[in-house]
Amino acid sequence: MRRYIIRRLLQAIPLLFIISVLLFVLMSEMGDPLATFGGRGVIKSKDRIRLTRQLGLDQPVWMQYVTWLIGNDWRNVDLDGDGILESKGTRRGVLRGDLGVSFVTKQPVIKMIAERLPNTLLLMLVSEAVTLLVALVVGLTSALKQYSAYDHVATALSFIGFSMPIPLLALGLIYIFAVNLKRLGLPHFPTGGMFDPGAGPGVWQTIWHMVLPVAALSFVSAAGYSRYVRSNMLEVIQEDYIRTAHAKGLPRWKVISRHALKNAALPLVTIVGMDLPFLLAGAVVTESIFAWPGMGRLFYDHTVRSDFPVVMGILLIVSTAVVVFQIITDLTYTLLDPRIRYN
Repeated sequence: MRRYIIRRLLQAIPLLFIISVLLFVLMSEMGDPLATFGGRGVIKSKDRIRLTRQLGLDQPVWMQYVTWLIGNDWRNVDLDGDGILESKGTRRGVLRGDLGVSFVTKQPVIKMIAERLPNTLLLMLVSEAVTLLVALVVGLTSALKQYSAYDHVATALSFIGFSMPIPLLALGLIYIFAVNLKRLGLPHFPTGGMFDPGAGPGVWQTIWHMVLPVAALSFVSAAGYSRYVRSNMLEVIQEDYIRTAHAKGLPRWKVISRHALKNAALPLVTIVGMDLPFLLAGAVVTESIFAWPGMGRLFYDHTVRSDFPVVMGILLIVSTAVVVFQIITDLTYTLLDPRIRYN
């Protein structure tokens, strides 16, 4: 097992290198980063030339990539070609933990991500927990009560939820549980942020503000997950070892929980393992609609402004998380199914 983990980690190094190259090339063509420096005004041509040289945007793409990856130690560079040396600054590079500085806020990217990441993890992990709980209950019950009225209703709701766009669902929840309830003078849910400005931050404020975003994210995801649980459970309960467990006189709940559910959960583990890394990037649409100050909103705000360092930093973290979680997913298989071993 140890050799397998080491081999997978070594294989991840060239994979992440290729991913970073592709992302860097694509990001270099996504827009004009200097447009964010002018605010509402237009940057003068002389200032544009100076900023282009100062940021290294006048260099070939491959040289920009090398600087982004391993950094540079250039100091006192003649930026304007007028013989006057100006400090260009230094950069340690991604390999030494430096993701650069935002073109918009002029703050270190790693600091901006560190401020938003806890908010995203709080929202996404709660949503994932609710999703798995609902999916397991609905999917398992539907499989055990196949073709019953409950199964038909759950199937219909699953198809509706899976096909419903998240923006439509989020706006619908806001209209029903925030706007209309407030109009009727009833207790209503907030529509954005993590707390009310008058009340200030707090545990109950955060929980209260999480209800609608979590509901929007969980409803769509649980609809898809429950279908996987139902179909896999229907397949597993027909296996011979399940009949043998029943024939031994084991209680039905023990057969389902200890034997059937473990094997039925294997495909679900794969799906969850693919979804979890993207929690780091946050739900762009949901966080934007509910004004949740997380990674998704950070990614959107800086993508539309062509803030290359921030966007590249987020994508690199997500890419690394995808590779790591794939290894974790493979190892989880061995815990659920003893027949799976990696040599």
